[in-house]
Amino acid sequence: MLNQHALPLSANSFRALSEAERAEIIADLTEEEALVLLYDWGFWAREQQLAPKGDWTNWLILAGRGFGKTRTGAEWVRSLVEQKQASRIAIIAPTAADARDTMVEGESGLIAISPPWNRPSYEPSKRRLTWPNGAMATLFSADEPERLRGPQHDAAWCDELCAWRYADAAWDMLAFGLRLGDHPRTCITTTPKPTKLLKRLMTNPCTNITKGTTYDNLDNLAGPFREIIKAYEGTRLGRQELNAEILSDLPGALWSRDMFDQMRLQEAPTLNRIIIAVDPPVSTGEKADECGIIAAGTDDRGLGYVLSDYSAQGLSPTAWASRAVAAYHEMRADRVVAEVNQGGDMVETIMRQIDPSVPFRAVRATRGKTVRAEPISALYERGLVHHVGTHPELEDQMCAFTSDFDKSRMGYSPDRVDALVWALTDLMMKQTSSGTLRKL
Repeated sequence: MLNQHALPLSANSFRALSEAERAEIIADLTEEEALVLLYDWGFWAREQQLAPKGDWTNWLILAGRGFGKTRTGAEWVRSLVEQKQASRIAIIAPTAADARDTMVEGESGLIAISPPWNRPSYEPSKRRLTWPNGAMATLFSADEPERLRGPQHDAAWCDELCAWRYADAAWDMLAFGLRLGDHPRTCITTTPKPTKLLKRLMTNPCTNITKGTTYDNLDNLAGPFREIIKAYEGTRLGRQELNAEILSDLPGALWSRDMFDQMRLQEAPTLNRIIIAVDPPVSTGEKADECGIIAAGTDDRGLGYVLSDYSAQGLSPTAWASRAVAAYHEMRADRVVAEVNQGGDMVETIMRQIDPSVPFRAVRATRGKTVRAEPISALYERGLVHHVGTHPELEDQMCAFTSDFDKSRMGYSPDRVDALVWALTDLMMKQTSSGTLRKL
């Protein structure tokens, strides 16, 4: 039918046609052909939404809100039934209501995506779907792992795995029951969180992982929603729920992501001081450490504001000095502060060559990184520092910085953190005669 009408091979190429060309193709279809096309998932799906080829046991779909995870899982179940690859399927959600409302009766659930000629009958009291060919799917709640103890299955669709309350117990009971057919398989659709079970599945060699974000499906989402999510871009919640990043705070880290989100602002107030802080790299080249360049300021109440992260890797001394000077002018800063432990007078010399008018202050580290960072961490804990906008790379580095930080163990140098510490130290801390720091 598709070739007969010279229909494009995918929904994307179909959308690329002019409105007149699309109308001509659709008008040329019979009512039956149009209905078949409407339910042709292979035509409408994005490549990420089609089951991977190869010998896998778990298809793990880690994707953001609105990606189309539910539709993907439901279509996978439908394909198994239509191709007679499964006849006893487990449908598992965080709660019984989730299984019913989302996986079965939802807009992208099993009933809605099934064509009229192969739509399953649903018996809510039995928690069961039955297709015309006799295949059955039974609904389960991860809140009740023991209900999975007896039944046998040849396939399972697990939705929002990272929201399962008794995740390990429910997964283990399911695994023991996946013993029918030649090759029982599982499709797992979830927004990722750093749970023990998710990490276990991701390292399983029998797991095939598909990753996606909300933005992959943005054209099919409501306009107001597209505007709403802009406020979450770059935040911990946004990176998790939209970009499907697996974010975790390292135990013992001096900062947590909640600190940033609780004190995050979209705009800074009027500031009375702005500093550009620089932590120069020891070496140059693509594999060199980053040059940390952070802009921060304070207001008349003494509160701190992290404004911009200009850090970059692989820069020559002239390049990072030029970048710092450009940041100074862009932010209309009061001065540039730079650590000179490694470069000595050369750091100031290079800065002066770029722009001799820039006020410059050299700082020298006499204590370890963590000792310098701990007082700044305390300012965050007291709610005295705001992040203006989002700074993902800086915040990731801060959340991996522990009191026992060891570069050789962690595999990187926290140059963005160092620059941040220098900036906020200059702005908000004063050194006492004993060498300790106190809040200004």
